[in-house]
Amino acid sequence: MKALRNYLDKIKPNFEEGGKLHAFRSVFDGFETFLFVPNTTSKSGAHIHDSIDSKRIMSIVVISLIPALLFGMYNVGYQHFTHTGAQGGFIEMFIYGFLAILPKIIVSYVVGLGIEFVVAQWKKEEIQEGFLVSGILIPMIVPVDCPLWILAIATAFAVIFAKEVFGGTGMNVFNVALVTRAFLFFAYPTKMSGDAVWVAQDSIFGLGNTVDGLTAATSLGVASTATDPNGFPAFSWDMVTGLIPGSIGETSVIAILIGAVILLWTGIASWRTMLSVFVGGAFMGWIFNTVGPDTAMAHMPWYEHLVLGGFCFGAVFMATDPVTSARTETGKYIFGFLIGAMAIIIRVLNPGYPEGMMLAILLMNIFAPLIDYCVVQSNIKLREKRAIKSNN
Repeated sequence: MKALRNYLDKIKPNFEEGGKLHAFRSVFDGFETFLFVPNTTSKSGAHIHDSIDSKRIMSIVVISLIPALLFGMYNVGYQHFTHTGAQGGFIEMFIYGFLAILPKIIVSYVVGLGIEFVVAQWKKEEIQEGFLVSGILIPMIVPVDCPLWILAIATAFAVIFAKEVFGGTGMNVFNVALVTRAFLFFAYPTKMSGDAVWVAQDSIFGLGNTVDGLTAATSLGVASTATDPNGFPAFSWDMVTGLIPGSIGETSVIAILIGAVILLWTGIASWRTMLSVFVGGAFMGWIFNTVGPDTAMAHMPWYEHLVLGGFCFGAVFMATDPVTSARTETGKYIFGFLIGAMAIIIRVLNPGYPEGMMLAILLMNIFAPLIDYCVVQSNIKLREKRAIKSNN
């Protein structure tokens, strides 16, 4: 590492003002601060002084996502081999999933970071690090058969209109990865829903079989289209391990739980928000089980709601986004509870969209500042009352 540090110090003058490569100063700064913690500190103004910078925080979030990503790679191969009848072991299935997902990760980062680099150069500012997380989240929340060109368009739309127009990292109102998914869902619904998008159709370098058409409904899809009120899928441990059709990184509760432990142990995510999402979902699921409409989705046990679809993934990695979530301690409870409750309401009452978690989080992103405002104003009034009583 010392040799790399010396090399960067040697070429750094070329990127400073007046250097022959000064036009690419933002690009150099982005790579340098990614590899090494900056040795500069703020000396004036209202700044937070901490031993960890935002790039290190983003890196920890990426590490917490790796278990779900690795399992998603295996599950993509597992679903393909199972549904096509191809023969293969663990290694073949994992390699198949790896090769199927890798292009999506590359497209996500190339498009997103490319836009970030261009904007940083244009504004003559540092490259913002927020897309380190969004770039890996986006491929994990889409179906495996999502075309790359559609993913590129959606990523560009989200980075530009959900992030850069608001001022960049830390200023965006909506979660960038979820805006990408929302754009895909509403602009290209046939590529994001139905039974034919959850299992890869083609063989890759001779791995698996190529088929003309293949369908595999998700558990939520089965429940949303069932005509029998008891037509929801019976609970199985595959729902927990993740060996079911679904978006790439959202199926394994165990892998997501590992990521949650990393986020909570490092203090990156708020346990208040995370816990409240599950409490809100369980409560609303129980309400519908008790007095809900006579449909399969309403009759689905509350604990199945929590382990199916993107509920766990959204609770752990999306709702806890420090930029777009509530920031007051009391507000985090309210914010998380409303996300969980709203996700189940959307699932049960809108059979055309059985997922619910994406829209619930985006909706609460809008109300997060209002929640914080109400909490702060409530605290001010309580302190005023205490001050009046103490003076009397």
